[in-house]
Amino acid sequence: MSEAGASRPKPLDPEKLFRALAEHDVKYVLVGALAARLQGFPRLTADAEITPAADAENLDRLARALRALGARVFTESVPEKLEFDCSPEMLSRAETWSLVTETGRLYLIFTPPGTRGYDDLARTAAEFRMFGVSVRVASLEDLIRSKEAADRPQDRQDVVVFQEMVRRRKA
Repeated sequence: MSEAGASRPKPLDPEKLFRALAEHDVKYVLVGALAARLQGFPRLTADAEITPAADAENLDRLARALRALGARVFTESVPEKLEFDCSPEMLSRAETWSLVTETGRLYLIFTPPGTRGYDDLARTAAEFRMFGVSVRVASLEDLIRSKEAADRPQDRQDVVVFQEMVRRRKA
């Protein structure tokens, strides 16, 4: 494999990811472009972003799932990726983790901008049944709230589309 090929993560395999999280009984809400895509957003994405519950028991389950998925820290400058201590203690040390797993790129975002984290997002999350498992997905309204708080150029463009999606859904 060429050095350039070694630096590319595997393509996203949402089935394997969602099944692994379900197998370990991880509580999370899917956020980001994949969450929006499931609700009709037209842009494709190559990664998954989740907001896990931050309680000790869930961090333990998440750590076990990440170990099973071979999680490593994603960085462009280190093709083989960095070792990752998939422990509850390590997970609790940062608000965001950029990982690469056997299922592709995975971002853990404990408190997305404009939210208070898992409990805040879970109260209005939609439930989708995919690949035989239940996946909680952030509502479009919560995705809008988060994108507005982040306020990056791409987020501003996404908000316009999300708002139109909400408007049409209510019409």
